[in-house]
Amino acid sequence: MTQAEDIKNAVEIMKKGGVILYPTDTVWGIGCDATNAEAVAKVYRIKQRDDSKALICLVDSDVRMQRYVRNVPNVAWDIMELATKPTTVILDDAVNLAPNLIAEDGSIAMRITKEPFSHELCYRFQKPLVSTSANISGQPAASNYRDISQELLDAVDYVCWSRRQEHKPHTPSSIIKLNKNGEVSIIRK
Repeated sequence: MTQAEDIKNAVEIMKKGGVILYPTDTVWGIGCDATNAEAVAKVYRIKQRDDSKALICLVDSDVRMQRYVRNVPNVAWDIMELATKPTTVILDDAVNLAPNLIAEDGSIAMRITKEPFSHELCYRFQKPLVSTSANISGQPAASNYRDISQELLDAVDYVCWSRRQEHKPHTPSSIIKLNKNGEVSIIRK
């Protein structure tokens, strides 16, 4: 299967409200349409995670990010541009996303992915993707495909073929929270 076919299959599944497993710019992720509340609820069930714990979204560009956050502060662009590893920013005033994805304070965690597969997947889907680590809540994140439990493989609607043979270390993104007052907090290095 080509990468283009793999992405096409994943996009079709997500358009129908399905959940996928896919390689990202960090660890393997569980993903779905970030604007579909039912799909987001499935992800919480699969992860066995309380829905009060917000999930990360991936987008392909700054233009797309601006469609889902009312006002992206300038410092967010600086942080993302200067970051030496994938960096997720938690931003206030999320809009146009599934309500069960947005944190109680109205914020959303977003990352612009530059890794070829996840970037193209986001670009082709034309919406943000949920991107939470491929694991049951509290268990280690799956760095590579071979680290994903059979339970998760059986729980999703589609498992991407791209990068399945990869065996190298991957780590979760850094997470930085930006408050309206300009305060910056490091959540995860």
